[in-house]
Amino acid sequence: MHQNDDLIEGDLVYSIIGAFYDVYNYYGYGLLEGVYVAALHQELLDRGHRVDREVRLPILYKQRRVGWHRADMVVDGKVIVECKAADALPPYAQRQVLSYLNATPLEVGVLLHFGPEAKYHRYVDTVRNRRRGPYKQRS
Repeated sequence: MHQNDDLIEGDLVYSIIGAFYDVYNYYGYGLLEGVYVAALHQELLDRGHRVDREVRLPILYKQRRVGWHRADMVVDGKVIVECKAADALPPYAQRQVLSYLNATPLEVGVLLHFGPEAKYHRYVDTVRNRRRGPYKQRS
């Protein structure tokens, strides 16, 4: 049994975090967020994943769209990935990922911090809003 078999999307999250550390170890700290996101995108593709970037996620109220979120990535249509590259993780970052999970049928989100020290946080939405439709990949 693999160590991640009991976690929701455990193997996928493990691969995402491995890609994150590969990118961080290559560049270190100090680049703009967009560079890290582009490199992470390439690393995930090299690992055989499908990556949707700059994903627009609808915010619904009573089944009507009232706004949009924009997530950095969705990997394999299953895990939301949000990246930050500041000295300190912004206080809103966790709330941002949880909001993305609330707006979609996806259950798992990963927050990657390309800061002075590489850090990641994994979030799982265990209280699912059954009124949400399925995640749809951009065409």
